[in-house]
Amino acid sequence: MGKRVAVVLAGCGVYDGSEIHESSAVLVHLSREGAEAEVYAPDVDQMHVVDHVKGQPTQEKRNVLVESARIARGNIKDLAKLDVKGLDALIIPGGFGVAKNLSTWATQGKNCIVSKEVEDVLKAFHAANKPIGLCCISPVLAAKIFPGCELTVGHDTECEKWPYAKTAETMKELGCKHVNKHVTEVHVDVKNKLVTTSAFMCNAPIHEIYDGIGKMVQEVVRLA
Repeated sequence: MGKRVAVVLAGCGVYDGSEIHESSAVLVHLSREGAEAEVYAPDVDQMHVVDHVKGQPTQEKRNVLVESARIARGNIKDLAKLDVKGLDALIIPGGFGVAKNLSTWATQGKNCIVSKEVEDVLKAFHAANKPIGLCCISPVLAAKIFPGCELTVGHDTECEKWPYAKTAETMKELGCKHVNKHVTEVHVDVKNKLVTTSAFMCNAPIHEIYDGIGKMVQEVVRLA
């Protein structure tokens, strides 16, 4: 029997939802590992909708579950219905939706609130000693919920290659251990069963991001 892995999405599109390439990479690599993905998203309104051509917010309103269904090809469930008992692992891809729709990180940083549904799901997998895979910005969810955990969002020194490196410093302020890793590498927090990789936190070629996510998925499946 292949492992059953919950994949939690936050919308559809890098600036206001889940990062599409990261989400797709997670699903492809799970398939390659012989695992079965079960896709979930919260049935809530997005914080806002961003025009991905202009990079500017619009007046439109969109629903996180409805938008996430685009990536899942319609095969998706309301996050409120997730039951950790029938699942072996959890993966949350990145994208600004994690920081806007699953938490308030985008506006409040380290003082953010993680949505109760998302926090409950993360804590349920953690309590059941089941692995959790997080990439790009989504490790901030673990930083907020599991003090003292070990994570990577890439590098902690800002430069052209690592434009979001300040995130690592903020995670350290929350009491986490940040481990510098290249985009094709993962960090495994053995004690907490957390597997993290930087993905689009790095200004890297898309195939390297894809490969790093592949390593994250392999480790998650192995730990399950």
